[in-house]
Amino acid sequence: MNNLKNKKAIITGGGKGLGKATALAFAKEGVDVAITGRHEAVLKETVSEIEALGVKAMYSVFDVGHYDQVKSSIEHIVDTLGGVDILVNNAGIAGIGSFLDMSVKDWSAMIQTNLMGMYYVTKEVLPYLVSQNEGDIVNISSTAGLSGNPNISAYCASKFGVIGMSESLMKEVRKNNIRVVTLTPSTIETEMTIDLGMLEKGSENVLQPEDFAELIVSGLKLPRRAMLKSAALWTTNP
Repeated sequence: MNNLKNKKAIITGGGKGLGKATALAFAKEGVDVAITGRHEAVLKETVSEIEALGVKAMYSVFDVGHYDQVKSSIEHIVDTLGGVDILVNNAGIAGIGSFLDMSVKDWSAMIQTNLMGMYYVTKEVLPYLVSQNEGDIVNISSTAGLSGNPNISAYCASKFGVIGMSESLMKEVRKNNIRVVTLTPSTIETEMTIDLGMLEKGSENVLQPEDFAELIVSGLKLPRRAMLKSAALWTTNP
């Protein structure tokens, strides 16, 4: 199995939910972690939890949907962290509304954050991985990127786009010893799914962020000759 100790990882949307669980799971493997997000207080609190596990941690406040912010922030993160080996593109937003009722502004924001944001961050991180001829990129899509559903057309469109971009990139950079994996989780209990009314807090038989983090770590620990192309994580009892 591939040893992750002393690797350097960037996790977007790393202050809470899936991103936070992944950051803590990485830290337990000895990975130095940089987390990003839009809310400094949340990021600072999570960094403290990561550092308590004995690794180097930092945060950067920016919106992945703004390329100028991404460009300057990624450069600063890599310089401060001392490199980058793993990128987890987790930052995303969701919203519920019929095709006609959802505003153009909200529809566009979902595409800008979930798809363009992933493109922006990857565009800035990828040259570092290419230069060292090794690395891992984990792109978080959703089961909503596999099948369209009513009242979430913008979210589905963004997550379908993530799958297309991610799988194309995977085929493009394999020659550079870079593994790109596309993950499509079903509904996981996070603040976002609870706030949207998709789940009630403390629901039984519901996927937890830690379950998803375990999948990511397991994929990264595969020998370098092996690559997890894609995976869908579902709850056992819906």
